[in-house]
Amino acid sequence: MNFLRGVMGGQAAGPQPSGAETIQKLCDRVASSTLLEDRRDAVRALKSLSKKYRMEVGTQAMDHLINILQTDRSDSEILGYALDTLYNIICNDEEEEQDEAAQKQADDLGAQFTEQFVQDPEHVTLLLALLEEFDFHVRWPGVKLLTALLKNQCVQVQGIILVSPMGVSRLMDLLADSREVIRNDGLLLLQQLTKSNAAIQKIVAFENAFERLLDIITEEGSSDGGIVVEDCLLLLVNLLKNNSSNQNFFKEGSYIQRMKPWFEVGDDNSGWSAQKVTNLHLMLQLVRVMVSPVNSPGATASCQKSMYQCGLLQQLCTILMATGVPADILTETINTVSEVIRGSQVNQDYFASVNAPSNPPRPAIVVLLMSMVNERQPFVLRCAVLYCFQCFLYKNQKGQGEIVATLLPSTIDANSISAGQLLCGGLFSVDSLSNWCAAVALAHALQDNLTQKEQLLRVQLATSLGKPPVSLLQQCTNILSQGSKVQTRVGLLMLLCTWINNCPIAVTHFLHNQENVPFLTAQISENLGEDERLVQGLCALLLGICIYYNDNSLENYTKEKLKQLIEKRIGKENFVEKLGFITKHELYSRAAQKPQPVFPSPEQMLFDHEFTKLVKELEGVITKAVHKSSEDEKKEEEVKKTLEQHDNIVTQYKELIREQDAQIQELKEQVASMSSQNEQMQTTVTQQLAQIQQHKDQYNILKLKLGKENQNQSNSQGDSSQVNGLQTEELIQLREEVEELRKQHTLLQTQLHDKDALINTLRSETAEGSAGGSDNTELLKELEALRSQVESQSAEINQMKTERQELLRRAEAGSSDAVSSSGGSLDAAKMAEVESRLRDQTTETERLKEEAKSLSESRAELEQQLASATSTVAILQTEQAKLQTEVQESKKEQDDLLMLLADQDQKIHSLKQKLKDLGETVDDEDDLDARDQTDDDFEEDEDED
Repeated sequence: MNFLRGVMGGQAAGPQPSGAETIQKLCDRVASSTLLEDRRDAVRALKSLSKKYRMEVGTQAMDHLINILQTDRSDSEILGYALDTLYNIICNDEEEEQDEAAQKQADDLGAQFTEQFVQDPEHVTLLLALLEEFDFHVRWPGVKLLTALLKNQCVQVQGIILVSPMGVSRLMDLLADSREVIRNDGLLLLQQLTKSNAAIQKIVAFENAFERLLDIITEEGSSDGGIVVEDCLLLLVNLLKNNSSNQNFFKEGSYIQRMKPWFEVGDDNSGWSAQKVTNLHLMLQLVRVMVSPVNSPGATASCQKSMYQCGLLQQLCTILMATGVPADILTETINTVSEVIRGSQVNQDYFASVNAPSNPPRPAIVVLLMSMVNERQPFVLRCAVLYCFQCFLYKNQKGQGEIVATLLPSTIDANSISAGQLLCGGLFSVDSLSNWCAAVALAHALQDNLTQKEQLLRVQLATSLGKPPVSLLQQCTNILSQGSKVQTRVGLLMLLCTWINNCPIAVTHFLHNQENVPFLTAQISENLGEDERLVQGLCALLLGICIYYNDNSLENYTKEKLKQLIEKRIGKENFVEKLGFITKHELYSRAAQKPQPVFPSPEQMLFDHEFTKLVKELEGVITKAVHKSSEDEKKEEEVKKTLEQHDNIVTQYKELIREQDAQIQELKEQVASMSSQNEQMQTTVTQQLAQIQQHKDQYNILKLKLGKENQNQSNSQGDSSQVNGLQTEELIQLREEVEELRKQHTLLQTQLHDKDALINTLRSETAEGSAGGSDNTELLKELEALRSQVESQSAEINQMKTERQELLRRAEAGSSDAVSSSGGSLDAAKMAEVESRLRDQTTETERLKEEAKSLSESRAELEQQLASATSTVAILQTEQAKLQTEVQESKKEQDDLLMLLADQDQKIHSLKQKLKDLGETVDDEDDLDARDQTDDDFEEDEDED
């Protein structure tokens, strides 16, 4: 302990040991001590020496400290000391007092110790496990140590964390820590972790990072927050930049909508703090990351649409037109709005409708162009306005037409400032930067728009009083020939090249001026300095466009004559060499990288991004066009004509194929509709069959019920005959039987009416179409069977009538025998009543005969109808099924009639038996006929008496 006191600052006798010796003794104590307190004190002493003796502690104590982390997990205090010591020897703290060499040495030392630490991946895994400890003295130094490791060896540590189970998830838990120090350092750790590693970025994003970060930004006050908001925004930029998966996840999660409140500014925008400016600058960068031109077009368009729908674009335009906004925020806002509207027609239309809060109100585009052509404005602001104007016109033919229309004579308004007037003023200003910006802006108004190129030829300019107006094209060439600054001439040449490119009419107008071609050839042929080589290359490009897009309408400047002129005065090889000066220029490749014009100084502002695309497209074709001979051109023209004829033939075949495709599609639709109709008809048939089966079941149930009721009724009638006497009961039964016959007749008649209706239906269907002969034959057979069934039923009805008459005669005979045997017990009144009843029965019998006769007549009519229908009837399968069903029902009804006849026979037999029981003699039918004759004679004798 005395030794430790000496190390920690106490006085000890004897010579003081050196720093290296002290560190060696402390390392031995850490390695050999068995008591936890001794090891803890030794590690604390190493921590105090780690900054002053960084090299010694790192080389001698690192292994012992790592061993402490592995073995003494239960003591949070010694773990904290060990982690702090490791952080001190690995971290490269930048100190103001150190010179550059000392700082470089410190950085190399930190990189060396970091490489030694991460040489074993288990050390990083151990550190990740320690971060799960909630103790502040363990978690906080662990976070700082891991951050330092990532700063020094980012790629290697990222790889270890990526393959570690739940490694990224453990680090994401730091954002949920309630202690702000750990949470804030966790943000710095995640910033280092997500640098240039798309896999880790995706994992962090899907660990709900966006939700947590946006919540922290809101809690800290959004743009008015402190440095924590800045750290969150930096982490968001890391997660989203050049990561299409995370960008799509951010958009689909509706997080773009949560960005809108960040840009709400008040009327008083004075006195912004530096932190607020930084925060808002990062917020604008985050918006630009989502709509950057380097992203895929589909993802960019989707984000642009979301920003317009949620009102974010409108909020940015509010900042754009607000007063008191700092210049760098205004510049970044212009750049952000530029990329939000770039290539999006809806957003471009909205931006065109934005007005500045001035009196009178002016369009925002006009206000921005006023800043662009004003040489007093900052250079970065003018570049931002130019970029905004370019993005507004990008793939926006409507906007291009509106800009060009402000230059046409019919639309010029002398009382207001228009975009065209500002562009013309900047084009002919004394400021070369204004000339270049206006020329590039006007070139973008003509980009890929043949109509506007032709319209711009109508623009006339009044150069001075008393002189006739000249065209805009002529004025540009006049300024070009006057030998102005290089930047001005480069801008005008880019405008002319864009203007006449792919526009033969503009080429003709340009060549119509007799001074233009000699000026271009003179410029190209001269041997000028380095500064003029770019101008020579652009002049060669302009002359090459005049050759390539020449329609040979001017005799003096046809393609062949221009090529001869080049060969005589310049030389083809020299011409091609001068043309190559453009792409060899050092500023050309810088401008070709991205659309935004970013230049370190105004003098280096020479190339436009879209113009570099044009040069790349035209350089090869112009070189070929210059080297081609007249014979090659004739051959090419013949080939073109052949190709045109071939294209015409192909077009005709394509049209024929389209027509056939249309017909096939129409037939497919008809087949589909007929298939659907067939399915509907099949469904209808199925439903009808189900209904028929249901009706059959109901009919069978009702028939059974009717049979039971008839049986019960017959039983009750038998019982009543025992009480009230035989003759009266028999007459009642006869009347009931007659009533049943009448009902059966009615039923048959109803069936005949149904068959008539069916025949009428068949007739109507036969008028629509006829079926095959086999179907008619089958139908005739079925109808013949139906006719035989009707005839058999009529015969059965006649037989039943005959039996009824016999029964009536037997009943009358039985009643007369009963009167004679009783010795005149019945009086004349009862006889009269019986006779009247008999007469009624006779009347009913006659009526039944008439009904039977009418039934036979209807049957004859049915036969005639069937005979006439046999030649034309056409029955579908569904109607045939119905007829079969009707036949089956008729068979069932026939069975019912047979059952009824059997019941009637049984009743007659029971009546005979009852007569026998009463003592009456009941003979056979022949005896009954003889007895009837005797009874008639006896009645005649009585009448004579």
